[in-house]
Amino acid sequence: MKSNHRLSTKFFVFGLALLTLALLSIGLTMWVTRQLDGGAAAVNEAGRLRMQTWRLTSLVQAEAPPVEIEMRISQFDNSLRLLATGDHNRPLFVPWNEGTRARFSQLQKAWMDLRPRWNGSQVTDSTALSSDAAMLVQHVDALVGDIERTLARLTAALNLFQFIMMALAVAAAVVMLYVGYLFVFLPLKRLQEGLQKVEKGDFSVRVAADSRDEFGELAGGFNHMTTTLQGLYHGLERKVADKTRDLESERTRLAALYEVSNFLVEAQTLEDLAQGFAQKVRRISKADAVAVRWSDEVSQRYLLLASDELPQEIVSQERCIEAGLCACGQPQESARTRVIPIFSVDDDRHGLCARLGYGSLISLPIRLQHRVLGEVDLFYRMPVTLSTGDRDLYDALTGHLANAVENLRAAALLREAAVSEERTMLARELHDSIAQSLAFLRIQVRLLRQALSAGQTERVQKTLKEIDLGVNESTNDVRELLVHFRTRTNIDDIEDALKTTLQKFEHQSGVKTQLEMHGHGVALPSDVQLQVLHVVQEALSNVRKHAQADRVQLIVQRGPQWVFTVRDNGKGFDVDARPQEETRVGLHIMQERAERIGARVNIESQLGVGTEVRIALSV
Repeated sequence: MKSNHRLSTKFFVFGLALLTLALLSIGLTMWVTRQLDGGAAAVNEAGRLRMQTWRLTSLVQAEAPPVEIEMRISQFDNSLRLLATGDHNRPLFVPWNEGTRARFSQLQKAWMDLRPRWNGSQVTDSTALSSDAAMLVQHVDALVGDIERTLARLTAALNLFQFIMMALAVAAAVVMLYVGYLFVFLPLKRLQEGLQKVEKGDFSVRVAADSRDEFGELAGGFNHMTTTLQGLYHGLERKVADKTRDLESERTRLAALYEVSNFLVEAQTLEDLAQGFAQKVRRISKADAVAVRWSDEVSQRYLLLASDELPQEIVSQERCIEAGLCACGQPQESARTRVIPIFSVDDDRHGLCARLGYGSLISLPIRLQHRVLGEVDLFYRMPVTLSTGDRDLYDALTGHLANAVENLRAAALLREAAVSEERTMLARELHDSIAQSLAFLRIQVRLLRQALSAGQTERVQKTLKEIDLGVNESTNDVRELLVHFRTRTNIDDIEDALKTTLQKFEHQSGVKTQLEMHGHGVALPSDVQLQVLHVVQEALSNVRKHAQADRVQLIVQRGPQWVFTVRDNGKGFDVDARPQEETRVGLHIMQERAERIGARVNIESQLGVGTEVRIALSV
């Protein structure tokens, strides 16, 4: 049953009804009890009338003094008056009804008839007086009987009412329990069941709101909460599903980006780079065909560098296209990532693609900073759209392609520079060693020709010896150059390369060598090791050419500063004096190589003691 009253109102009304019923019951019980008490006192008082009647009769018959008789008559009058009016303080009152009133009237009338006889105003004999007294006592007994019957009815009514009160108490308890169950426990049970379902994840549960009381409001709040939770849960599920799709899409993009980036790092040539990129991009983009075009900034043309699944007709006709004349090949100043729909075969820019069944084209410019290096074209037979994520992925892929191409170009430039530097070094070495030896031999050949023309045999022999020495010197220089160019250092340690260099030097010159390594330090970079090794080789070459030594020491001190010391026991020279031309060239070569790696070369020598060359290098 739907109720519009609040729970507090319901309990107030129900409690008020119970309180009213209890008060009525208590009041009625008190009234009946008072009636019984008053009636009992009236019976006692009426019973005294019997005693007073017989006493008056005795006094009259004994001819007692009139004063005493008057006193007894006054007591009888007072008792009648008390029965008629009652005394609410005792309490004493007659439970009046028609019977008791008739009996009391008869008693009063009989008393009024007998009173003159008892006060002596009328003379009667004792027998008649006793008879009248007996008649008066009968009227008293009749009144007492009526009062007692009334009291009996009241007692029966009181017992019945007490039984009814007990039944009402039981009924009130039952009703109280039912009302409590109906208004409190049942709504609480519904809420508990609803909460249990919510705990299990059922947010569609609703609690019936049958009233507008506090539990009705609580049920309405519960229903609003579950509705909100259901909306939030479904919204959260949608968000989680959307986020999962986004993450999966992002993971796919990252995997594709990683795959392509890894391939671009490993590719060695531009052709392999472009062809592999075309294949991977077609698989990632799910395109029907892919073309990779390279741009010529001067002539504003695009050269087809690689393709995958591209029809041969397009490959043949669009191997080199001018920018802006076809759907492919955007002008560099307006190049951007865009989707190009292909509509008609009659369109000059789209006709070939339309005849071959393509419906749309995605053009991706290959940018390096602000330069457009080329373009990647994705061909689709169906119309396509380009999302923001796909646009970012394609831009990243083409950016990696541009960086890979630039790295290939930079690597090619570095190789070219390395080759040029190596050639320059070779030319310098040839100029500083073999070229000078050849110039010396040319002079000696001229002198030999002059000596032969003059017939100077002794001079001829001397010149031949000089030529022989020059040829040997040139041969040794060539061997040293071969040693220089074939020597490679160990990436981790230079010690093995130094041992190899000393072994070759000892084998060529016959000079004993010794290597000493001291300390510990960070390994030198391979390019620095190579230059240090060349400086050491140049110092050994000077020992072989000029020192006339029979023992050479190479001492290496490792640490924050590396120090390489080449010490011989040769003839030495005066450092302050102007050195010979060949010696000057060797020292110049060592200084030049040392400056290239930020090292310093210091030379100390004394005549007859030997020479020490120290190379100091900070890591």
